[in-house]
Amino acid sequence: MTILRIQNLGKAYKRYFSHWARLAEWCLPSSPPRHHVHWALQDVNCEVQHGEAIGIVGMNGAGKSTLLKIIAGTTQPTTGIIQMNGRVAALLELGMGFHPDFTGRQNVVMAGQLFGFLVDEIQTLLPEIEAFAEIGDYIEQPVRTYSSGMLMRLAFAVATAQRPDLLIVDEALSVGDSYFQHKSFRKIRTFREEGTTLLLVSHDRNAIQSICDRVIVLHEGKVVKEGPAEEAMDFYHALLAARDVNLIRQERNTFGKVQTVSGGGEITVAKVRLLTGDGKSVEAVETGTNVRLEITARVNKPVEEAVMGFMIKDRFGQIMYGINSYRLGQAIEHLSVGEQLVFCFEFVMNLGKGNYSITTAISKMDSHLSDNYEWCDGGLIFSVLNTRKVDFVGSVSLNAVLSFQRVSPES
Repeated sequence: MTILRIQNLGKAYKRYFSHWARLAEWCLPSSPPRHHVHWALQDVNCEVQHGEAIGIVGMNGAGKSTLLKIIAGTTQPTTGIIQMNGRVAALLELGMGFHPDFTGRQNVVMAGQLFGFLVDEIQTLLPEIEAFAEIGDYIEQPVRTYSSGMLMRLAFAVATAQRPDLLIVDEALSVGDSYFQHKSFRKIRTFREEGTTLLLVSHDRNAIQSICDRVIVLHEGKVVKEGPAEEAMDFYHALLAARDVNLIRQERNTFGKVQTVSGGGEITVAKVRLLTGDGKSVEAVETGTNVRLEITARVNKPVEEAVMGFMIKDRFGQIMYGINSYRLGQAIEHLSVGEQLVFCFEFVMNLGKGNYSITTAISKMDSHLSDNYEWCDGGLIFSVLNTRKVDFVGSVSLNAVLSFQRVSPES
């Protein structure tokens, strides 16, 4: 069942050159326009099914918050149609709807009414809201005395006091301590299991990929990518460096995985191989084995300095490990056209059993956000097996050793 349908949605704002221009346009309606139109959103189309979790990402000013405000009903669209089925709870701005001079308890009553609760329902839910927020006696203090973390705790507790049909969360969970963030995400996951649809805006890749089924990438007010979480997040991170959608390529490689490539092409990777100690190229390796990752690259344009790095991601796209030549103290300088570079990273494969992928990155500095020469996701797919070691649970082997002793009651 479709819970949310968006068709040709757009939101425009008038930008005046000065306050006098605004006044002149009001006083002289027949005169030429004294403003220009800025489209915060344009031609947005999307369907969200009941129970889905959708991530929305984009750079600052891409239109994420505007889109969520339109969905929540706090802002009206300029063009397009939005259809909604069910009760919506939105956590858009920290403490939205709270009055700074009223106590936390008074604000819970007012905010609860904004969410559509009856006063009797709010009174019934108050003990649960207080218990979840965990702000103690501050519930009786004016909200102006709260820290941003306390404000987020109370706002989230009110918004999720009852399971909504659609929950909208816009970056608010990035505020506050890690304990409450984990607690909040546990509640969100519980809602998901019970059928709540989720719209989540976050810059936390791990949060997006662990919760969301699909991701929408917004850029300059338009949807530039929509797809599975890992694929769309790879595109978004490439966009952060390229700043130009046309410089990003996505294609399905021989392993059947969508590969995202971006960058100026000054240096490009030609081959990626995983080798065992005897130099044999493998696609599957035992956990605990000494391995060598060999990356061959070609210099296409003169480069004064370069940094070569790699990341290992699991099948969900979560980063397991990453390192580069800069952090290892290896300088790569004065590269000429036509040179071939062979990088060898040696390490012990202590990952747990499963399928993994290699991402390679070549840039001028430590981060690919500065002069990205080439960023390539999914350059190599490999498997880790465990037939020789203790069958541990998790993503990495810590080689734990157990010792214990028995103490008699008499001693």
